[in-house]
Amino acid sequence: MSSTTYTVTGMTCGHCADAVTREVSEVAGVTSVDVSVESGTVVVHGEDVSDDAVREAVDEAGYAVA
Repeated sequence: MSSTTYTVTGMTCGHCADAVTREVSEVAGVTSVDVSVESGTVVVHGEDVSDDAVREAVDEAGYAVA
């Protein structure tokens, strides 16, 4: 299993973290997602996870990968 860390802009609260977690968790290959509003990071764990799909999922949640 591998992990990739993304910097996400615009997250300010727990609702933000929940929205990002929900969307990114649906990406094929993702096994878990760790979101830190404080540091503005999203750590995606899984195998053969598409970087573009993660970026699209963050966008769908209403935020942007920096």
